[in-house]
Amino acid sequence: MPVDPSASVAATARVHPQARIGPQASIGEYAIVEEDVVIGASCRLEPYVFVKRWTTLGERNEISAGTVLGTDPLDKNFTGQRSYLRIGDGNIIREHYTISRGTEPESVTTIGNGNYIMTSGHIAHNCVIGNQTVVASCALVAGHVLVEDQAFISGGVVIHQFSRIGRLAMIGGNTRVNSDLPPYFLYSDFNVVAKGLNLVGLKRAGFTREQVAALKTAYRLLYRSALKLETALERIEAELDTEHTRHLVAFIRGSKRGICRE
Repeated sequence: MPVDPSASVAATARVHPQARIGPQASIGEYAIVEEDVVIGASCRLEPYVFVKRWTTLGERNEISAGTVLGTDPLDKNFTGQRSYLRIGDGNIIREHYTISRGTEPESVTTIGNGNYIMTSGHIAHNCVIGNQTVVASCALVAGHVLVEDQAFISGGVVIHQFSRIGRLAMIGGNTRVNSDLPPYFLYSDFNVVAKGLNLVGLKRAGFTREQVAALKTAYRLLYRSALKLETALERIEAELDTEHTRHLVAFIRGSKRGICRE
């Protein structure tokens, strides 16, 4: 049965017969759910939510009024063929947000688990958003952006296409991001600049004093030593061999756009 008997669908909502609505899900007034959509168990769609074709939501997602999921990509090369938006479990997406599906046929935009995405912004085609991130109001995330777990993107941030945001990075409000931002650090200013460690985020994530100290030393080698990038990375590998410094080095070595180095 496409709509589980325990689901609640408002009388004014429009749910396509080929959509699947899971147990205990709630579809609010005037919401629209197109065909080839899957809404998982205990999801809640507030009034006027529009879930477009080829979108999948996992369980326990809360989608606020006026949000549109699975929009056609904002890309002149888009051909209209099938592509996907896949959203995991336990996400909160607040009012008037848009998230696009992939541009290329069969490609995917992916939102992980436990993210808190605030109001009036956009996540573009083919992005990969990890788990437990925060994307604050009016942030704009362009196509093919990768955001690792537990990153914090403040209000008004604009992120250029193909950029990468590392784990537990924090970006201050109204910052323009046009390069890769290594994990664990704090960034701000209109033209993005590294400002130190994201100490609040690291402590909340349970990092020990020793782990934080190692990352502080790694930050100084990268941003305050005047060393060439490869020399700084070699020093970090030789002197600071921890789980998190290894991830930091791997992220930087994997950069194709180049990292923020100021």
